[in-house]
Amino acid sequence: MSQFSPLFSRIVGTGSALPPQRITNQDLVDRLAARGVETSDAWIVERTGIRARHFAETGAATSDLAVEAARNALNAAGLAPQDVDLLIVATSTPDMLFPSTACIVQGKLGIVGAPAFDVQAVCAGFVYALTVADAMIRSGSAKTALVIGAEVFSRLLDFDDRATCVLFGDGAGAVVLARSTEPGILATEIHADGRHTHILQAPAQLSGGRVLGHPFVRMDGQAVFRLAVGLLDEAAQSVLAKAGQTCKDIDWLIPHQANLRIMQGTARKLHLSMEKVVVTLDAHGNTSAASIPLAIDVAMRDGRLQKGHTVVLEAVGGGFTWGAALLRI
Repeated sequence: MSQFSPLFSRIVGTGSALPPQRITNQDLVDRLAARGVETSDAWIVERTGIRARHFAETGAATSDLAVEAARNALNAAGLAPQDVDLLIVATSTPDMLFPSTACIVQGKLGIVGAPAFDVQAVCAGFVYALTVADAMIRSGSAKTALVIGAEVFSRLLDFDDRATCVLFGDGAGAVVLARSTEPGILATEIHADGRHTHILQAPAQLSGGRVLGHPFVRMDGQAVFRLAVGLLDEAAQSVLAKAGQTCKDIDWLIPHQANLRIMQGTARKLHLSMEKVVVTLDAHGNTSAASIPLAIDVAMRDGRLQKGHTVVLEAVGGGFTWGAALLRI
């Protein structure tokens, strides 16, 4: 490669991991009924589009799911862990306060010396992490990046609050980004607005060996919905404009898998039919930072994503954070 050749990053491998315990809506309905909380499969499906999710077993850590997804992505890329010179994990459910989950994953994979760190942007975390990795590859700071979204959100659920406990699941997804002279990540955009921290949060902290505050997810669903559709459309339109593309150039939309109504709303704004939207929400629930890489891997392995396809990724998360990325497979 000439020193004057432009540098780009491309996805060269994808992988995912789900805990073996699959929880259907009816399983959850039965669990909640035992606590005196009333809901139904029909209520959950109508409001969210979710039919099942996976919960990690006791003792299983975010890093365990991340490592499995990472190994699958590296195998798909035909690479070894030692080929990775940058590792980023997007998560809101780290193994511990410190060190980072990325460092724990690095140790489990046997990678030595490469920078490894976590990104915390909740459900927008994977888009944030992908943006950082792309920038580092373009700058020449890295050649091969492992970007992972991994969560065990079931540990943050209040099963007395049916408005949130039916939404989330656990899982991990990973992509391998490699330096290339051919554009792969065409454009990215990330944002935050800290005025809205209160609408989606888990407001707890450790102090003196005790948990202070509310250690479960709290969400103002209507406020999130009102912000999400407009911001997602703006971010998607912006990355298209940056790359000189239009909505007509989109082959696939892979949004954060939070709520089917939000996904339908953003598809309409982009003038896309739902046939062009990759939906895994029904099977996985909302896996926060893991949802987009999980969906990418599903669509890669079932053959929907083909070389040359143009793909928009978009996500919103607590913070309030949001962003989009435009890819060419």
